[in-house]
Amino acid sequence: MRIGVPLETKAGETRVAATPETVKKLIGQGHQVLIQKDAGLQASQPDSAYVAVGATIGSAADAFASELVLKVRAPQASELSQIKSGSVLIGMLEPFDNNNIAAMAAQGITAFSLEAAPRTTRAQSMDVLSSQANIAGYKAVMIAANEYQRFMPMLMTAAGTVKAARVLILGAGVAGLQAIATAKRLGAVIEASDVRPAAKEQIESLGAKFVDVPFETDEEREIAKGVGGYARPMPESWMKRQAALVAERAQQADIVITTALIPGRKPPVLLNSDTVANMKAGSVVIDLAAGKGDNGSGNCPLTQADKIIDVNGVKIVGYTDLASMVGADASALYARNLLDFLKLIIDKEAKLVIPTDDDIVAACLMCRDGQAIRKNS
Repeated sequence: MRIGVPLETKAGETRVAATPETVKKLIGQGHQVLIQKDAGLQASQPDSAYVAVGATIGSAADAFASELVLKVRAPQASELSQIKSGSVLIGMLEPFDNNNIAAMAAQGITAFSLEAAPRTTRAQSMDVLSSQANIAGYKAVMIAANEYQRFMPMLMTAAGTVKAARVLILGAGVAGLQAIATAKRLGAVIEASDVRPAAKEQIESLGAKFVDVPFETDEEREIAKGVGGYARPMPESWMKRQAALVAERAQQADIVITTALIPGRKPPVLLNSDTVANMKAGSVVIDLAAGKGDNGSGNCPLTQADKIIDVNGVKIVGYTDLASMVGADASALYARNLLDFLKLIIDKEAKLVIPTDDDIVAACLMCRDGQAIRKNS
């Protein structure tokens, strides 16, 4: 099979869908791999590295003309028009965007969106959301440390003692847990909160203090369990209690990192404007849900997508693609996710076979034969 890997054209995107490591394995399985010129350059993978493992370097048209196209981002209109009807496209294709799915279906391609993979043990090696969120959690702390004008760890010097930074992390999914671990390595004092009761043990195992918002009803407790590894929107009464507790903790914190995202929905507001107004001057907020809310906001309504703003001395960072800031490792993990998914749809003879009875394949299949398979209400 001829596999094409085009250069990502979205502004700020540094990742590439295949690395020399995964290309070597694909060629070893009998495939031909064509990489668009400079596709991996921003991920520290020059064309020479791909050539060394047997890939061919070509143009964008060459890559998009392949039987199987591997991408990071959903194709833009100019890219989609170059993909031939009957081809297969795999990437992070925004499965909750019905217009996007309809456009791919109209092009006559078979498209798989890996963000839709179920959160099951079998699908862990293909879980692109987790692999990229892990990187985002790490980078969030590094950006916070850079923007914060004091030390992270406690330091005892001849000139006096410097207190450790106090970090509050809201949301303890993959990104939040990595943020806790990274901040701990840097010597910060950490508190963390999550709607899911099961997160308490994970938070405390990483050395952070769990900020507990008690449940008042069985309904709240049941909703908090989440579905498929994802949190669910909580009742208004619980959100109000959480907001009050977060406001109290945020006023004491030096750095706040918010990580709450619910697939297919707007992110919940975890840090409101009044809370930010009462935070200490010099504090830093990193909003990992930036760009997902109204007018480019995120878990904080003041957040502005892809900007750092100052609100009464509090910096709010709204970068929308932290994984791309660690392009080399982000690409390496993503490419391995793709490689493992390909094992489900390519047989031992290196031919495409789509087993729609496979739960992972079925979940990721967006469109086929000109028809949208998945449509969101």
